Amino acid sequence: MRRDRPSRHGGIVGALAVLLLAGACAGRGSAGSDRRELVVLAAASLTEAFEEIGANFEQEHPRVTVTFSFGPSDGLAAQIREGAPADVFASASPSWMDDVEENGPGILHRADFARNLLVVITPPDDPGHVSTLKDLARPGLRLVLAAPGVPAGDYARQILERAGIADRALANLVSNEEDVKAVVQKVLLGEADAGIVYRTDVTPAVEDTLRTVEIPAEANVIAVYPIGVVASSEHPTLARAFVEEVLGPGQEILRRYGFLPPP
Repeated sequence: MRRDRPSRHGGIVGALAVLLLAGACAGRGSAGSDRRELVVLAAASLTEAFEEIGANFEQEHPRVTVTFSFGPSDGLAAQIREGAPADVFASASPSWMDDVEENGPGILHRADFARNLLVVITPPDDPGHVSTLKDLARPGLRLVLAAPGVPAGDYARQILERAGIADRALANLVSNEEDVKAVVQKVLLGEADAGIVYRTDVTPAVEDTLRTVEIPAEANVIAVYPIGVVASSEHPTLARAFVEEVLGPGQEILRRYGFLPPP
């Protein structure tokens, strides 16, 4: 199993070149090769769960290598539209799956496979004294969010709007990050007093070095995650098998990582 995590903007062109070159060199299952490469583009928040699902899939398909590219859903959708090799797309937002479906190359066998909630995170010593969502509007607090267009960033802004604190909280914004994992890193490094991330991003690897504040249900957003086979896939049957893995045995793995079942 291979993993690639390009940046949102400049990395897209580089990632395209790397993936295209890798595809040309490895043949992605062409004549003369007894292995096949399945390229899965997935939202950054799925990293840990999908890596485990991918490892299981490789065990079940010994001649298959699953190559992951994790990143912001908007950036991944752009890569697919621009022709990057992709067999499966898993998005943190239906809107970016719609984008690939409507603007090319298209999506087959689409299904919702998980849901997620968001939480506020702070460093363990809580320098911003954040005990409720509304504390994000306190003047002088350093807030970090995923950038607009990134599902986690859009959801965070919806939450602030619902809570009636958007203008004041966004005045505290010190950084727009390329994806939700980068938000976690900013808070871990002490470069922000608070951030809004998916509940599942508070993984066992970081939970002892982060503090979480729950977002009230009336303000929170339930993120729905769709998955599908990219219509231009070189391995559509294998890609559909991976989708079925996520919808079947993968559900228990997703649950262990904190994801909610699909609607």
